[in-house]
Amino acid sequence: MTEADWSRWMAAAQAGDADAYRHVLAEAQDWLRRFFLGRLPLSMVDDAVQDTLLAVHEKRHTFNPSQKFGPWIAAIARYKWIDRLRAASRANDAPLDDDLPVPDHEEQVTTAYALERLLGQLKPAQAEAIRLVKLRGLSIEEAAHRTGQSATLVKVNIHRGLNRMNALVMRGSDVD
Repeated sequence: MTEADWSRWMAAAQAGDADAYRHVLAEAQDWLRRFFLGRLPLSMVDDAVQDTLLAVHEKRHTFNPSQKFGPWIAAIARYKWIDRLRAASRANDAPLDDDLPVPDHEEQVTTAYALERLLGQLKPAQAEAIRLVKLRGLSIEEAAHRTGQSATLVKVNIHRGLNRMNALVMRGSDVD
């Protein structure tokens, strides 16, 4: 989709074309998800996307069809991102009760450490593809874009890397 497509669809939406509006919101949702994935913790991404889509809906009348849609939605997304950061900052200022039970995270820490050691034994391209797709939740296409690899190569690197990790675990490797 091009910038001109977004602008044309938004202009049609302002003129009452419901299909164009649904299309532009669907495309915007995909773009916003990618935007927030690189800027917020994964647990905050969906809420930030929904807040931004709601703001786009509420402010759609302010879009000037002679302007580009990309910078307009990017400005709204940036404000919503800053709002999220401010809210997270305020939430972290709450005093903690001294009697607050703290769960033991030893198993999670040990598992994360073992996983990182396994990934360290892979070729860098394999480890990076696995981290992006399997651990961070990016799509194959997003990982390909970030790494400069083709989508097919990302899939191959994931497959080979997971097979290598499986072989290391099955051998009972100390993962050193």
